[in-house]
Amino acid sequence: MYIVREIFYLQFGRYKDAKALIDEAEKNGLMPQSSGSRILTDFTGTGYRLILESSHASLSDFEKELTKEMGTADWKQWYEKFKATVNHSEREILKLIS
Repeated sequence: MYIVREIFYLQFGRYKDAKALIDEAEKNGLMPQSSGSRILTDFTGTGYRLILESSHASLSDFEKELTKEMGTADWKQWYEKFKATVNHSEREILKLIS
């Protein structure tokens, strides 16, 4: 089992805009539908992070989902708006060992 975290460091003052875009993406079925998916934000540490977390049986499953989701015109249009709220991002891929 793999846990993938897409970590977006948001621009100062843009959390509400980013959250509204995440809500829009969920409503329109643009977010990954894998079991164990969740959306997190921080209360301590480096501020203004939005974290999309998902679970996958294999890295191959993750890649298939990523390709499927990111390949649509609707997703690409939405992502252009979302990127405007982000300073930078990173991805963590963790292997569950117990």
